[in-house]
Amino acid sequence: MDHFLTALPIVLDPYVLTVILLSGLFGLFMGAIPGLSATMATALLVPITFFIPPVPALAAIVTATAMAIFAGDIPGALLRIPGTPASAAYTDEAFALTRKGKAELALGTGLVAAVIGGMFGAVALTFSAPILAKVALKFSSYEYFWLACLGLTCAAFISGSNPVKGAISLLIGLLVATVGLDPMSGQARFTFGSVELMGGINFIPAMIGMFALAEVLRVVTATRPPDAVRQASIGNVFAGLGAIMSKYRMNLLRGSVIGTLVGALPGAGSDIAAWISYAVSRRFSKEPEKFGTGHVEGLVDAGSSNNAGLGGTWVPALVFGIPGDSITAIVIGVLYVKGMNPGPTVFLDQPELIYAVFISFFVANLLLLPLGYLAIKSSKQLLRIPRSVLMPIILMFCMVGTFAINNSVFGIVVLLVLGLVAYLMEENGFPIAPAILGLVLGPLLEDAFMTSMIKANGQFATFFERPISAGLGIVTIAIWLSPLVLGPVRRRRKAAAATQQLDPET
Repeated sequence: MDHFLTALPIVLDPYVLTVILLSGLFGLFMGAIPGLSATMATALLVPITFFIPPVPALAAIVTATAMAIFAGDIPGALLRIPGTPASAAYTDEAFALTRKGKAELALGTGLVAAVIGGMFGAVALTFSAPILAKVALKFSSYEYFWLACLGLTCAAFISGSNPVKGAISLLIGLLVATVGLDPMSGQARFTFGSVELMGGINFIPAMIGMFALAEVLRVVTATRPPDAVRQASIGNVFAGLGAIMSKYRMNLLRGSVIGTLVGALPGAGSDIAAWISYAVSRRFSKEPEKFGTGHVEGLVDAGSSNNAGLGGTWVPALVFGIPGDSITAIVIGVLYVKGMNPGPTVFLDQPELIYAVFISFFVANLLLLPLGYLAIKSSKQLLRIPRSVLMPIILMFCMVGTFAINNSVFGIVVLLVLGLVAYLMEENGFPIAPAILGLVLGPLLEDAFMTSMIKANGQFATFFERPISAGLGIVTIAIWLSPLVLGPVRRRRKAAAATQQLDPET
């Protein structure tokens, strides 16, 4: 409580509140424009955070992300184009309401559910992170090795519909992470004689390139013209929402819990949380036949899950230094730059700053209500901004921001090369998030493994001698072996189902 009271004046400082307000408007703008996701908003904010103190810098990222995740609902409801991947799960449902002339109901439901879900995620983060940090203080290199393995494994398995492509993307990220000097022997790896490469690949320019530049390339190469808004005017977005939220209050709670738990899984994030919540809502609904025809129940579940996932993703990022999603992967880079090295010790060394970040979650979600309302009301004007004007400005921000990190052209080279690689990967169905996690977790994995092997004198069995380390190791290996066990079972079930269809009498 003392830390909370100490941190409160830091966040309520007029300068910090101004930064939060401006970043909120920026996040709404980025989320409301199709293709400009919450991740891109975060990537574009990174260069600006170099010039402001830690608390407003992190509060800006928190606010912009919360706003952008909700704002992705706006083009989804009005154009059937999700503004962010997290909105894709229920875009058809929201657009079906728009076709009935009820766009304000779809957007109002999404806004209120997002605020409630975001507040739930903030509460979960505030209470769970300090407790987990106390447990994490007992961790050694053995536990961190298995945690890194578990994070990389989850990222590969749950990042998309094709785990093989997810695993390949992960290996690409790990390969890029090995560039530079070996941390133990000092041997140069994949540097090709370049002095700049000896320091490794700075993952902030890499992430700006892989998210922002790749998206610019995708928009520039798109041939389809932007769609027009279906509904001419937006009415009162709050009309009748009290009754809807009361009727679906358990859906709000369920969506918020799923969002927070799934968000805390490395590599999952709000995108997957929204899909799971929408599927669960449909599975357990008393009116499943209404889904797909413009039914608000799924919007309540998935909308609350979306923003609840944001708080969940920060738990592993702050406590263990393991990103919950691509946004917190960028956040970890900002934390290092600001001297707040993620991990349990930051809760001991700089508790007032950590609690200030927690408070900024509450402020951002409360601010979402009025700013989200303004964004809905001005949605027609936002969606008219031509991409031919927007994309060159974004590209300029990417390059100037990357150059400002070290005042070096090398960062721009990294941005361009990895941006092109990410664009080609996504065009061929390879998800980007596992590559980012590989890039972020690669050094942690290598350091933990080498340190542990030196301490254990080369005996790998030592990795299972400590209770927590053994538990994490068993879970990780069980996930690795699960395809070998589950694959034959699924094939037998499919064969049995096919036989049943061919011969119903057997």
